[in-house]
Amino acid sequence: MPELPEVETVCRGLAQKLPGLTIRAVAQRRANLRIPFPRRFAARLEGQRVTRIARRAKYILIVLDGGLVLIVHLGMAGRLVLSTGTSPAGPHDHVVVAFDDGTIMTYHDARRFGLMTLAREDQIDSHRLLRRLGPEPLGNAFSGPALAALLCDRRMAIKSALLDQTVVAGIGNIYACEALFRAGISPRRLARSIMGLRAERLASAIRTVLDEAIRAGGSTLRDYVQTSGELGYFQHAFAVYDREGQPCPGCDCTHGVRRIVQGGRSTFLCARRQR
Repeated sequence: MPELPEVETVCRGLAQKLPGLTIRAVAQRRANLRIPFPRRFAARLEGQRVTRIARRAKYILIVLDGGLVLIVHLGMAGRLVLSTGTSPAGPHDHVVVAFDDGTIMTYHDARRFGLMTLAREDQIDSHRLLRRLGPEPLGNAFSGPALAALLCDRRMAIKSALLDQTVVAGIGNIYACEALFRAGISPRRLARSIMGLRAERLASAIRTVLDEAIRAGGSTLRDYVQTSGELGYFQHAFAVYDREGQPCPGCDCTHGVRRIVQGGRSTFLCARRQR
């Protein structure tokens, strides 16, 4: 699933092109994705001008001048690609949006786990998809003490807590593994034990790994691409994720990167370095 860096990269690609453009036509090619499309979805979008692009956690927010916001979630395999000219829609191109300058935005999703819906801009913070989300890890308010406060009552493992979007917004399996490795914290450690210096290390590691991933255009493991169709490159910089049995960077342990299963998902770690 695309995580915060991938979604942020898509948002930045959209922000370079879409603000100021008017939606000329919308082709909605099915009735639903993960959830049904709103009634009159295409008609409500047509004629609207894009004012800005924003992101909340893993959600893309395309803000329109009529007071509407198009909310997009890429799910497991969704793509938002910008192009020009016309070409036949593929079998998994579920929504095609044409703008007045000839730009085409195509939502492609082979697994249909993503979604598109509409909300009023003045009600976006209370929308059912967004209202329970935790703080943004790249926001000014995110810090070691703030993270410790979020974790103090959590009796789960820290890796599981980081994947809980009500704790911190936008972090998924890849970047939780990478941040915990950089912070030297075991993914099995109880979340409520992360305080003081540990919390400072982890908050800093989260920020750093997310920033580096955004600069690399995100991570492409299977389906994710940027709005240009270009792949992300951060997968080449993984320290532990999907590197089972390979040497731990900067570590002389003999076992290399280990894989364990937490909550049905793979966790990658250095058992010597991470405590």
